[in-house]
Amino acid sequence: MSPHPDSTSSASPSKIVDVAIGYMAAKQLFAASEAGLFAALAEGPATVAEISARTGLPERTARILADAMSSLDLLTRADGVYTNSPSVARYLAGSKDDVDLRPFLGFLDAISYGHWLGFGQTARTALPGNLDISGDRLGTFMSGVMTYNALHAKMLAENFDFSPFKKVLDFGGLSASFLSEALAANPELNGTFFSGGPLVESAKGVLAEAGLGDRIEVVEGDILEGDIPTGFDLVLLEHVAHRYDDEQNKLIAKRAREAAAPGAKLLLLDFFLDGDENQRAIDALHAGEYLVIDGTIVYPEDQVRGWLTDAGWEPVETRALPGSPRIIIAEAR
Repeated sequence: MSPHPDSTSSASPSKIVDVAIGYMAAKQLFAASEAGLFAALAEGPATVAEISARTGLPERTARILADAMSSLDLLTRADGVYTNSPSVARYLAGSKDDVDLRPFLGFLDAISYGHWLGFGQTARTALPGNLDISGDRLGTFMSGVMTYNALHAKMLAENFDFSPFKKVLDFGGLSASFLSEALAANPELNGTFFSGGPLVESAKGVLAEAGLGDRIEVVEGDILEGDIPTGFDLVLLEHVAHRYDDEQNKLIAKRAREAAAPGAKLLLLDFFLDGDENQRAIDALHAGEYLVIDGTIVYPEDQVRGWLTDAGWEPVETRALPGSPRIIIAEAR
């Protein structure tokens, strides 16, 4: 067993303080994005006075936000001149080169953060806060969630080879972005998006925008009961597991197996809790996020693998995606 990084020989308050003040970093990131700091720097490197002129921020807060972002390696600062980091230039400056994460930050600030203010009560009771998505908040919620899903879909397409497959089923998924990215990566691939309610109309919009309507069928149905399409050599369960209870997930895994052709593969994408000592922070933190927002569950990876094994799948690999959930890759037995 490797020594704990905070062993007695290296004990320091630094990690504790860094975690404790993490909300300060998050709120300043949200404020910088909302004020247009990163978009302003997309015009070119700038001094505090120039940032103030471009954004309308007072120079004092322009300096505070720019220095904070520099300290977090989101900006660089040299001789009083600030520049976007490559990641910020790609994801937060409105470059249109990749997924624009600003709506996701807006969701975290306007929706998620308020729930976390009551997390002490949630921790004591294991009950979520009251999710208010009335009025304009619904648009903020959906835009943020779908933006985050678009990032996950992009990372999946960049880290999984879709080229061997011909027919993929997105079974009960949240976002058609996963099929859109998969089909863009493999021109021979055709897909079916099977889900219900408003997710169907959302999927049609995403696919129409991507120009993939002739290669994807959108089917409205219930993931837990009724007829399901079959004959797929790849089945995708994206952000399904955390939305259902243990017994429902067992059934979903079995129905996914029924949809699969012999020798098919399955990708189950979600956040997981580990059984070993090396817990990935993004998964553990999302366990709290899902609980406090709406009471949904981040499951232990071993439990998820158990559902798959019992349903006729053989889990062969777990793969982490940058800034995103992980995928369990399984083969049909």
